[in-house]
Amino acid sequence: MYTAAYLIVIALIASASYFGIRWVVRAYSRYRGTKIVTCPETGRPTIVEVDALHASLTSTVGLPDIRLKNCWRWPLNEECGQECLTDLDVGPEQCLVSGVLMRWYRGKTCCYCGKPFEELHWVDHKPALQSPEGTLVLWQEVPVEDISMVLETHLAVCWNCYIAQSFRRDHPELVVYRPTWNDTPGGADGSSASRHL
Repeated sequence: MYTAAYLIVIALIASASYFGIRWVVRAYSRYRGTKIVTCPETGRPTIVEVDALHASLTSTVGLPDIRLKNCWRWPLNEECGQECLTDLDVGPEQCLVSGVLMRWYRGKTCCYCGKPFEELHWVDHKPALQSPEGTLVLWQEVPVEDISMVLETHLAVCWNCYIAQSFRRDHPELVVYRPTWNDTPGGADGSSASRHL
């Protein structure tokens, strides 16, 4: 009799632990990561990091207590009221840097080959950028606080064209320029060089 009661209690504790841990992990993943919010003091985009562990633990007993762990305007303005967190109430997923970049690439085409960005691969074939000066830039080379400026001034480059243009830049002696390829015009500046390699 006692054995059955113990087994039931253990099963209830195990299932409660499972769902509790699952709840905490889901809440943690919702708030973790660098996010872009609008700073109410400056009216400009700001990079922040939420204390995801605190938010996930407090969400188990009610509404999560969301507070900043880091802001790029700190330590100078560390005593701010953190009103920027109201952006996170609307949709924390929309504020994630990766989400901002995914929305930026959506509907854009590569400035070299004209191929539209449909599915982005952030692990192996990351898209790149072209600066106004024509320099190729990878996202890991962009400081987080400069993301907003980069999104306004740079052009989108697909992975294939980034590789082709980097090769053309690094090894110009190995690249053969062909003015047309399959009736596709191209310039000596490499405007369609990704098709010519």
